[in-house]
Amino acid sequence: MSVRPNKPAKPQIEATGHVWDGIEELNTPMPRWWLWTFIACIIWGIGYAIAYPAWPMLSRATPGLLGASTRADVAEDIKRFELANAEISARLAAADLTAIAGDVALQSYATSAGAAIFRTNCSQCHGSGAAGVQASGYPNLLDDDWLWGGDITAIHATIAHGIRNDTDPDARFSQMPAFVDILEKPQIAQVVQHVLAISDQDHDAAMAQDGAALFGENCASCHGDGGLGNRELGAPNLTDAIWLYGKSPEKLLETITYSRGGVMPSWTQKLTEAEIRAVASYVHQLGGGE
Repeated sequence: MSVRPNKPAKPQIEATGHVWDGIEELNTPMPRWWLWTFIACIIWGIGYAIAYPAWPMLSRATPGLLGASTRADVAEDIKRFELANAEISARLAAADLTAIAGDVALQSYATSAGAAIFRTNCSQCHGSGAAGVQASGYPNLLDDDWLWGGDITAIHATIAHGIRNDTDPDARFSQMPAFVDILEKPQIAQVVQHVLAISDQDHDAAMAQDGAALFGENCASCHGDGGLGNRELGAPNLTDAIWLYGKSPEKLLETITYSRGGVMPSWTQKLTEAEIRAVASYVHQLGGGE
């Protein structure tokens, strides 16, 4: 009869001394595999910090022994694509603006490039779909209402030089006065009613009649006698249903009292001529371009 040898007794694990609800906590050691994995991660982390950019400083990060740079990798990719598109970009920069749409290859390149440039530089104000933010001063580029003209030449000029900025001497510029210091409050209210009348909105007929004379004396020089606007001056049409800052009586009162003066930057210092033409082509073909 064979006798099974006694198994060695498991070493007794000491208790930590913590007891909760009758349960005693044991001081069980960590598994060896976990401990070695933890040590390996520490060694790998130290090696990574030495080899690659890792520790931030005041103006830069430690470069690492390998000199790796994802920023440099991106710049290299951009340079590679610029070289690949250099020929057609040169064609776009030299082409007559009105002839771009007639060149299928050039128009396709311009609209594709323009869409990417628009999303990067213009969508913050005009929206990713170019619908603008109505009542906030960011115009909708999809409709056919253009303060400075909607043909591709006019769009190109607006993008290149901007509006009411102080960096480009060729910027589009118009200045609506704040009538708070020109007209009395009752007179401003009468002009508001006149503008409501010519735009086919609910209005006070008697006040609108009095406001017509005030409009002719103070507003018609820019907006025209009938309020149809003047693109040479960037004066909007007041008779349609498109309002950059809102058409309610309260918004009109605010606009006439305190004026409006949105600013668009000049892009000549930030974009190349080919890129500006690409954006102009993209905007022009969205549906609102004339």
